[in-house]
Amino acid sequence: MSFTFIDLFAGIGGFRKGLESIGGRCVLTCERDKFARQTYKANFDCSNHTIYEDITKLHTKDIPFHDILCAGFPCQSFSIAGIGTYRHRNLPTGFDAKGKGNLFFDVVRILDAKRPKAFILENVKNLLSHNNGQTFATIRIFLEQYLGYKVQYRVINAKNFVPQNRERVFIVGFKKQNDFNINDLVLPQADKMLMDILEKDIDIDDSYTISDYTWQKYQKHKIKHQQKGNGFGYRIGDKMQVSHTITASYYNDKTKALLLQENKNPRYLTTTECKRIMGFGDDFIMNCSKTQIYKQLGNAVVPHIVKFLGSTMLPYILNEDIQCYFSKFLCKRQSFDDILIEKQKPYL
Repeated sequence: MSFTFIDLFAGIGGFRKGLESIGGRCVLTCERDKFARQTYKANFDCSNHTIYEDITKLHTKDIPFHDILCAGFPCQSFSIAGIGTYRHRNLPTGFDAKGKGNLFFDVVRILDAKRPKAFILENVKNLLSHNNGQTFATIRIFLEQYLGYKVQYRVINAKNFVPQNRERVFIVGFKKQNDFNINDLVLPQADKMLMDILEKDIDIDDSYTISDYTWQKYQKHKIKHQQKGNGFGYRIGDKMQVSHTITASYYNDKTKALLLQENKNPRYLTTTECKRIMGFGDDFIMNCSKTQIYKQLGNAVVPHIVKFLGSTMLPYILNEDIQCYFSKFLCKRQSFDDILIEKQKPYL
């Protein structure tokens, strides 16, 4: 059976690719980055709906009713790497990061107005511990106490689906109480290896091999930090294991995922290999610069995980009585603005 969903903070369509593969139909897309939108349009039919650019200007009256809301809301202000960068620049993190962390409240606004049967949210693992757990506590307050959804979450490592060590927290919610338990789900066996997705050496351009100067710099940098007792520095991938995490900054800093070569300096992963390692496949169209390809893939959601979660949630979504609304306590819930004010000091 088919179902509908909206794709917020869509990126290049990781959520859409995963849900369309199990019968989903996207009825609205929102993505701010123009290059990501170009990639999205090149791979998905968007003739039946509008692609919005700014979620803060997206009026709820323009949003169709849908079964599932999907949102990989911005994670930079919650990630370990992002927090370090923000603090180095004396910028606020978490919900205080305008245009980043505070965009979660636009997700709340849309959920409140459209009341979909379920939602799937994705973010970095560090969201759970950010600000001593208070950030995530605030998220749960809005999703559970204000909106009344049954909320569950789980950190899922992409290595169970693709050969990449990539931990992300997935937050799911249902409008109606049911027996779904995200922690009871049995993930596929982690049997993927980096060698399974590597291109043949003959097909790899020499430009992917790091120069003598750069390799010497990487080695000196690592030795310097080893002497200080920390683990900063380059990481060499083992072909018989999984890759280290591909982040959005891989276009600029490829030291976290290097590969050894015979009689050559190490190299970094090609754009084709990164597509494979994120689960998009060789046929996924990315007609943009190499920099943009790495950035877009590093920001993406692994479609295989979305497909897995969506397929396990779908029976509960399709069986929901659409006439069933919320429990009596929701009729007495506080207003959105009241909760924002009340929770501002301890949480925001």
